[in-house]
Amino acid sequence: MRLKDKVAIVTGGANGIGEATCYRFAQEGAKVVIADLKEDEVKKVEQKIKDMGGEALGVVCNVADKASVDAMVQKTVDTFGTVDILINNAGITRDAIFHKMTEEQWDQVFDVNLKGVFYCCKAVVPIMRDKGYGRIVNISSVSRFGNPGQANYSATKAGLVGFTRTMAKELGPKGVTMNAIAPGSIETAMFLAVPEKIREVAARANALQRPGTVEEVANAILFFASDESSYVTGQCLQVDGGVMMP
Repeated sequence: MRLKDKVAIVTGGANGIGEATCYRFAQEGAKVVIADLKEDEVKKVEQKIKDMGGEALGVVCNVADKASVDAMVQKTVDTFGTVDILINNAGITRDAIFHKMTEEQWDQVFDVNLKGVFYCCKAVVPIMRDKGYGRIVNISSVSRFGNPGQANYSATKAGLVGFTRTMAKELGPKGVTMNAIAPGSIETAMFLAVPEKIREVAARANALQRPGTVEEVANAILFFASDESSYVTGQCLQVDGGVMMP
């Protein structure tokens, strides 16, 4: 098992990519903390992992609220003793063409997608630094290259990559790696809410001619979270079916 006895926090862990990552980590022996907003969904994932024979802790958490994040991390430490892995997956969209985008829409996306990562790292990094070990994975997006109607979202997802590279340089000497994953069109509730014709165009835009699955993204996250990636840090891996190629 690649994550045996590791303690992993997954924000936005109650659905989509986060949920798939929680199950994948549990299969690999991790003690999984599911951090999300809706208690019923958090408990559902927690129970499913326990039914699989794994260890899990569901915590209601708003990553845009520092006190909520601090309480979630403290509960993790109280329950499992430490934190080895942090997956910053929680994210939202508030799409609008820029001239119609409100300040509230801008702030909401930044508070969750970027400031939420800041809060989570501030709470977890001291633990990892003290023990000289840690794996942090930030979920960016192919939209980091720009997408009409997503000035706020694209800015946060591009910002995450800059944050990842800077923190990788700061934390590397302390035994902590930080990498990013940039998914493309993935079959999540967010993607399925888009009109079918737009989904079809998005699918044809990549080399594989199909949307990805949440499990395929979870497998990439697993690589960065495991010791198989021990000599990889500061990188952003596109998991997008080949829509973006250097």
